[in-house]
Amino acid sequence: MKKIFVLSFISVGYFLNAQSLSNSPYATYGIGDVKYDNTIETSSMGGISTAYISDFTSNFNFGNPANNSNFELTSIKLEATNENNYFKTDYNNTKSTKHSTYLSNISLAFPISSKIKMGLLYQPYSSKSYDIVNTKTMDDGTVYGNRFTGSGTLNTAQAAISYKVNSQFAVGARANYYFGNLYDTNEFTTSNAELINGYETKNSIRNFNFTLGTSYQNLNTSTDRKLTLGATATFGNTSNMSTEYLNSTYYYTDGDVKAGQTTIETKNKSSKNLLPLQASLGVGYGSENQWFLSAQLDYKKGETVTYFGDTFDFNDSYRVSAGGWYLPNYNNFRSYFSRVVYRYGAFYEKGNLKIAGTDINKFGISAGVMLPFKTSSITRMSGLEIGVELGKRGTLKNNLINQNFVNLKVGFNFADKWFRKSLYN
Repeated sequence: MKKIFVLSFISVGYFLNAQSLSNSPYATYGIGDVKYDNTIETSSMGGISTAYISDFTSNFNFGNPANNSNFELTSIKLEATNENNYFKTDYNNTKSTKHSTYLSNISLAFPISSKIKMGLLYQPYSSKSYDIVNTKTMDDGTVYGNRFTGSGTLNTAQAAISYKVNSQFAVGARANYYFGNLYDTNEFTTSNAELINGYETKNSIRNFNFTLGTSYQNLNTSTDRKLTLGATATFGNTSNMSTEYLNSTYYYTDGDVKAGQTTIETKNKSSKNLLPLQASLGVGYGSENQWFLSAQLDYKKGETVTYFGDTFDFNDSYRVSAGGWYLPNYNNFRSYFSRVVYRYGAFYEKGNLKIAGTDINKFGISAGVMLPFKTSSITRMSGLEIGVELGKRGTLKNNLINQNFVNLKVGFNFADKWFRKSLYN
């Protein structure tokens, strides 16, 4: 039976079974709905990290591992994200909402010496959890039905190391390991057919690559003003994605139990272009322990992913981010909110996905605060991290989906001088 797959149907089918889809209908493509790849600290500033060296000794930068010259404490971070998405399409003027909450980041970082710093991190990278049904009734009364389902999570574990060459220049490296299984199934049937034609794809991902970073910061000690430059590049895939594809016919008994399955075709394919070349450039300017501003440009080369037995090409994409932070007066102990770090940012992302000739782009604004614990100080900044991100993805053109989102992020940063030998008894 011939496979029917029309890209623009997604906006129609999604709303027929909206509650079963995960965070975005666009998760049906490629490796799923990609989550943010940074901490609350940097996401609250629009995603800047390439030219951001924290003024405080408790924040480790995984985005650019070279930017950890000031890091001196052992830091443990636990973070969670609550996503709230609001979807709309011009098809029947339909609206829908979706909410989800998940653990988004666990990290441990510590100094090895005054020049060498190290960090370990785990977070989900992308996910799939959707169930889309699309039906069409012909003039003769025959009903054609397509059902698309997907599940699975792609996780990432990272190990980063930073080396301070001198007072102005530093380099860093990060090893990235991606692992997980992603499943997609397309089932097609008609009202007068006894069997279902199913196309199943399983992507087993075990991918390893590297990120190299460098940074330069010049501090004018007479004015406390500083200029920061940074750059990163991610490359060197040493593993691949193994894809198993099965085309078969069957019917269901007792709910979702398959019976009478007959194999039509099977395929196996490996791809080494899952997470291709990425690069980033950034520049920042600020005043020591008072404020900071930065702008950043990210580039990601297009990739090719096997999808329902065929290859699906993603375009080159880029992201422009700007943001910073402001600390009113940490020495003002009469006012707690004078010692709170306030963050802000914005971004625009030209997406790598194109549907029905239309680019699926994304933009948003963000803000956040770091509420220091009572025992926190300017040299030992621990506290509660809160961030919010508001934005838009997609479009109403060509019966596609406009996605508005509000993401709330909460986490803790526990930092102290742990694992140090006492110099005096």
